[in-house]
Amino acid sequence: MAVSEQFLSYLLDQLQGVGHLTSRRMFSGVGLYSGGLFFGLLFKERLYFKTDDASRPDYESRGSEGFCPRPNTKRDKMTYYTVPAEVLEDGDELVKWARRAVSAALAKESAKASKTASVTKKRASAKRANGAKRAGGAKRKPVAKSAVRAKKRPKRPSVAKRKR
Repeated sequence: MAVSEQFLSYLLDQLQGVGHLTSRRMFSGVGLYSGGLFFGLLFKERLYFKTDDASRPDYESRGSEGFCPRPNTKRDKMTYYTVPAEVLEDGDELVKWARRAVSAALAKESAKASKTASVTKKRASAKRANGAKRAGGAKRKPVAKSAVRAKKRPKRPSVAKRKR
């Protein structure tokens, strides 16, 4: 069941206080973005916001449910929760909750970026360490691509030798 245009229009109007708000249809729902950062979604006429450890208890205490697109699948720790009805009806409160969702999404992206940078640094230091382990500490000399190709190709016998 797709999200109705009327419901989408209503929510976008309610969320005008969120900076750089855009929406994009995806599969059978709609993604909500703030400055290109995914923070919420609409699915089966329900609004879900991104949560973190600090905001999740507010959702759970009001009976919100975690997003689960396929009901028969195993439920993992959900990061998107339904927005309570009383929050949906109050435009100012909805914008506050949306801003918290944007903050949670931004924190997640920052953590992901720093983790990626950390892994990249570890790989670079491992490469440097492997280079230093070579005989005499010498690093491998760069080899021209043509030389690498020549080594990999087996030499063919000349035409004269093949005819014998």
